[in-house]
Amino acid sequence: MNRALIVIDVQESFRARTDLWTTIADPDITEPVNRLVRLARATGDQVIWVLHTEPGSGNVFDPEQGQVRLMSELDQPSADEPVLRKTSHNAFTTTPLQQLLTGTGVTELVVCGIRTEQCVETTARVASDLGYRVSFPVDATTTNPVGGLSAEAVVERTVAVLRDRFARITTVAELEAEREAEREAELAAGPDTGATAGPVEGDPAHLATSSA
Repeated sequence: MNRALIVIDVQESFRARTDLWTTIADPDITEPVNRLVRLARATGDQVIWVLHTEPGSGNVFDPEQGQVRLMSELDQPSADEPVLRKTSHNAFTTTPLQQLLTGTGVTELVVCGIRTEQCVETTARVASDLGYRVSFPVDATTTNPVGGLSAEAVVERTVAVLRDRFARITTVAELEAEREAEREAELAAGPDTGATAGPVEGDPAHLATSSA
């Protein structure tokens, strides 16, 4: 499969900042993110987790403070799902994300997480510039009021500037429906039996032909 789900900054650091968390638009962000994680696993897509860190800052994003960890309600990473730690807004610049994606042949990304207009949007923009097809399930992102704008207005602004330029705007339910349609199409097509392939080295047909 050439898709990957990138889960960005859904970490306890945000809840530890009560001034931020009390204004977060969706305190239940882990629910839609978990749906995407389960969907990716069910369809064989890669799942990559990203945590934001600010080493030496002494704040909640400093790993020494113990809050740079995935939220407890999340389905935790399996052994084959990388957990990357970044120090930039986007998930590419300070991590080996692009190398991981290139190594596994990924060409399409689904990005989700906290915050909509900051690390998630910036990652989507960089991914698009790098040539990835990006899906942005907006209901699996969340943010806070910024610069006099409500959280809802911030999300609307992100949707407006990303749509049809940097990402395909979608929802969790729409992605679930698309994956189900893909599964049904694969079932209808049936297994690839390789019926047109010729005899292989070492099989009886090949040996008979070779000895003729």
